[in-house]
Amino acid sequence: MFNTFGNIFRLTTFGESHGAGIGGVIDGFPAGIRLDMDFIQSELDRRKPGQSKITTDRKEADQVEFLSGVFEGMSTGCPIGFLVRNTNQHSSDYDNLRHLYRPSHADYTYTQKYGLRDHRGGGRSSARETIARCVGGALAKLALRELGISIQAYTSQVGHIALENDYHQYELSLTETNAVRCPDATKATAMEALIAEVKAQGDTIGGIITCVIQGCPIGLGQPAFDKLHAALGGAMLSINAVKGFEYGEGFAGVTARGSEQNDIFYNHNGRIDTRTNHSGGIQGGISNGQDIYFRVAFKPVATLLMEQPTVDLQGNDTLVKARGRHDPCVLPRAVPIVEAMAAMTILDHYLLNKTTRLVD
Repeated sequence: MFNTFGNIFRLTTFGESHGAGIGGVIDGFPAGIRLDMDFIQSELDRRKPGQSKITTDRKEADQVEFLSGVFEGMSTGCPIGFLVRNTNQHSSDYDNLRHLYRPSHADYTYTQKYGLRDHRGGGRSSARETIARCVGGALAKLALRELGISIQAYTSQVGHIALENDYHQYELSLTETNAVRCPDATKATAMEALIAEVKAQGDTIGGIITCVIQGCPIGLGQPAFDKLHAALGGAMLSINAVKGFEYGEGFAGVTARGSEQNDIFYNHNGRIDTRTNHSGGIQGGISNGQDIYFRVAFKPVATLLMEQPTVDLQGNDTLVKARGRHDPCVLPRAVPIVEAMAAMTILDHYLLNKTTRLVD
């Protein structure tokens, strides 16, 4: 259960960064969905390493193999098993970390919890585990596409360089036109230069990803312990290096008054609508039909290619400097992961919502 995400749509993942591969089993996926294999692979390609000069140099094809649950290009309703094989591990790069704890990494907590750890790339704590999430998210996107629901994430901040406007002011289709995955070309150039500078220093940097869900129907989410925004927040906070989540106006809204924040209802051509969307598409934990938008904060990567003080397994003071191939900033490759977790959350709650009423 601790490696499984979802209620009805469920993804169970397995594998380690330097093991034979990463894979998963998806259960509860509806039958009869046309599985566009090119699209699924393209989602993995957006996440894979080595795709630009500002990402890790690790070279992996990340080619997905489907093992079950698909017949003649359609989902059968049976469990969908898949595997992505690791082919470019450099495990010896991590030999100097065998007896050390990297600052702010999972090394120490894993050792305390399990009594041992896989020092090669972090094992299950590696972001390579998110391969399985991107496969699950790609399938969820294909199902949501048939419902008219779309999901678009983009890099909205790297370090101190941030987009000043909300998502309405940008052409989000431009997100994939640059290595940073930012829809503002000028800001993207500055972000890329900053990441390159940080990488040259052996350091890392964090930032923010914004995500927008459009076409979501009214009624997804539960009113108490499984609010839709809580589910989205939990999904995002399960991603490596995520330190914060806010939806709608979020923290920026605390300085406003209720009269300024309330989304006023009105009759829009015979249907009830709201004049604003400060709530971020969710009220009372339930989607209201407006765009759902949220922001996810990522910390700088903990593994640095520069010397830092730390301790060894016995608690003795020492120094650590990582070797190998590491991302100076996770945001460019994390954009499709944020989309994947959002897609799986929305599909799961859509399926859950079908169980709440006998008739529509």
